[in-house]
Amino acid sequence: MRMNRRDFMFKAPLAGAGLAIAAKGISGITDAPRAVLKLSSQEGVIPGQNLREKARRMDKWGFDGLEVWGGGLPKRIEEVKDAIKGTRLRISAVCAGYKGVLISDDKSVREQAVKSIKEILPAAGDLEATGLIMVPAFNGQTKLDHVEGRKILVDLLPELGEAARKAGTRVLLEPLNRGEAWFLRQLADAAAICRDVNHPAVCMMGDFYHMGIEETSDLGAFISGGKYVHHVHLASRKRNLPGQDKRSFRGGFQGLKWIGYQDYCSFECGVIGAREVEIPKSLAFLRKEWEKAVL
Repeated sequence: MRMNRRDFMFKAPLAGAGLAIAAKGISGITDAPRAVLKLSSQEGVIPGQNLREKARRMDKWGFDGLEVWGGGLPKRIEEVKDAIKGTRLRISAVCAGYKGVLISDDKSVREQAVKSIKEILPAAGDLEATGLIMVPAFNGQTKLDHVEGRKILVDLLPELGEAARKAGTRVLLEPLNRGEAWFLRQLADAAAICRDVNHPAVCMMGDFYHMGIEETSDLGAFISGGKYVHHVHLASRKRNLPGQDKRSFRGGFQGLKWIGYQDYCSFECGVIGAREVEIPKSLAFLRKEWEKAVL
């Protein structure tokens, strides 16, 4: 039977997807390890008078990791190490904190970003963080169009990737929603940049809040990110704790299981209600979502 253009366009991709799912159902992913759920939080989400008190509380609640702010981190290394000493916690990632803008239309501002990032990377490596999170530019920070901005970013990233590799960590591109950044909004875009740069320390992350605005499928988004995904931010649809609205995490967790994800999923969100009550509830919710995310 002859297949017309419409049949080819609509049936062939579905057939391919069906074969892939069927094959996976039979034998699983042969080239990926079994995924794990390691829960983390940014330090600002957790209640406490100081970082040590926050870390002790996180350990009691069953967290696995702590995400720290990059600003001033080189001077905080001992504070951070002391905070997690004697707990199960490890440093999951370092969130930004650098000066400058990577794809600014002003060369001096770009150079400032590169210099500042290089100053933070050794601290991230010393703390054994999976990477330093970077946003190429927020809205209003550059006059470059997408083509010019992408070229500059791809040209800059090998240098930053090599600095990260020498420090024992990574740089992680973070896609944001269009309300915060028009440049780099989907995980597939970040993965394509990582592919083009082709440096082992140039990777990316996904954020459930931004994904809920920009992606058509959490499952598909993480699969498109694939081997480049090394950190995840957790937030509900209204950017509160997971479980505090109807936002589902199962599709995204299916995607993480598909790619054999090994790194951390970290709270970056607000909290409705008493944090001492609501944060443990959210952890329990996420563990149930992970269990129900069956491939």
